[in-house]
Amino acid sequence: MRLVLASTSPYRRILLERLGLPFSVASPNVNESAHPGELPADLALRLGAAKARAVAPDNPASLIIGSDQIALLDDEILGKPGSHAKALAQLRKVSGRAVIFLTAVCLYDSEKDRLSRRLVQYSVKFRELEEATIEAYLRRDRPYDCAGSAKAESLGIALIEKMQGDDPNALIGLPLIALVDLLHEHGVRVI
Repeated sequence: MRLVLASTSPYRRILLERLGLPFSVASPNVNESAHPGELPADLALRLGAAKARAVAPDNPASLIIGSDQIALLDDEILGKPGSHAKALAQLRKVSGRAVIFLTAVCLYDSEKDRLSRRLVQYSVKFRELEEATIEAYLRRDRPYDCAGSAKAESLGIALIEKMQGDDPNALIGLPLIALVDLLHEHGVRVI
């Protein structure tokens, strides 16, 4: 079966390339708004599945990977900032605090209409950040497309005091350990 990544994220594409499996990329068109009262974990799982299913009509007989990530500061969802001003505000807010990243990975067999999914949690404790440090970081890394406004795989690691979780790839956007498990469940051996 063909393997398809239902994402336009360059970060997820780079992570999936690590497994050495051939795959194609498809752009899902999914409304990422939360439903009223929807819990963050449920939102991440729903969106991951929706992304995989959204590209299924154009990818018959395929295993489709959908993923979504929610960053939580207490009960507040931190979205992708999209601008310098919003990233500045986010980093001021997370300074000295812990952010929980909930990353869903879903594997959808479009031929059998079978969906498997996992949710991986990863915690990031930010250092106390001075204004000059935040500005210098934002000018260099430009993390405007990253929830939480920091790229841990890049210079953003200097903003972090501690990280905790089972799979550091989940923080970047695609939990590879869980994905390998899902692939095995669907009969695909990575090695």
